[in-house]
Amino acid sequence: MSMVGTSGCQPSLGATEQEHGDAPALNNAMNKENRMAHKPTVQGFYHEQSGSVAYVVADPGTGKCMVIDPVLGFDLKSGSIDTTPSDQVRDYILGRGLAVEWVLDTHPHADHLSGVAYLSGQLHAPTAIGERVNVVQEIWAEIYNLPSIHRNGRECWHRLLADGDRFHVGDLEVEVLFSPGHTAASVTYVVGDAAFVHDTLFMPDGGTARADFPGGDASALYRSIQRILSLPPETRLFTGHDYRPGGREVRWESTVAEQQAANIHLRDAKGEEAFVRLRTERDRCLPLPEMMLAALQVNLRAGHLPEPEVNGTSYLRVPINRFAALSSDTATSR
Repeated sequence: MSMVGTSGCQPSLGATEQEHGDAPALNNAMNKENRMAHKPTVQGFYHEQSGSVAYVVADPGTGKCMVIDPVLGFDLKSGSIDTTPSDQVRDYILGRGLAVEWVLDTHPHADHLSGVAYLSGQLHAPTAIGERVNVVQEIWAEIYNLPSIHRNGRECWHRLLADGDRFHVGDLEVEVLFSPGHTAASVTYVVGDAAFVHDTLFMPDGGTARADFPGGDASALYRSIQRILSLPPETRLFTGHDYRPGGREVRWESTVAEQQAANIHLRDAKGEEAFVRLRTERDRCLPLPEMMLAALQVNLRAGHLPEPEVNGTSYLRVPINRFAALSSDTATSR
């Protein structure tokens, strides 16, 4: 297994900085109508343990691509990391001769370790996340009592992205939509006729994402969802998770029109007030993700492990009694 970086947060492209030069510049370009004419090739990679989906998004005309939300496996019992989920992404890219422009996070994940730092090193590509990651870092720095987590995100990612920022992957323009609610830092990436909506909308039969983590906000989530649903109805929406309701096969692609017509939470809760009530009542019955306390102290460093201690081993912290346990008769599925 290749080692996952433990060198603090400072991102490095090493020898490939000459290949990439500076990280691709942000710029302004196509209007919405022109954007819909561009159709990226999208390949999803499902992670069974967390129900997460990572994506390779490619420009078919140039062979340039970006990676969104790659995953590392982690075994809580042994404390061992498995790079296989990200290796599958890497091998797909290399096997098709694609050139990686970016490795991106949509938000700091609470249910798996991020593969962003690992794949950045494997593929020699710059990394980015929404600029509000510093808000989430501040919250969790206090919870973990790790002031080092609350730092300028630039020390962990190559670029911090603001709402409305644009950049290119080949000839495809990518637009950043700030879409908080699940976390205070979440962003959606709109690429041609596709949008990568992370933990906002799940598949229509799965509803919407929870908003009860520290820094989450159900009202903000509702407004983010409405902004996503204002995209053209044929826009392809790629979700960050699929929990396979009823045991059905894995799915991760829908459209704006399909979500408007069939999303179970939007159908059952008309308007912001009703949605917030539904989401709050549902979140009250959800257990914390099994991986949350392990994952966030890594993911708020872009997937870099904590600095090794004098014996050469990295350690994770567990805050005791900071979160209430949910009784088994209260807990429900997502």
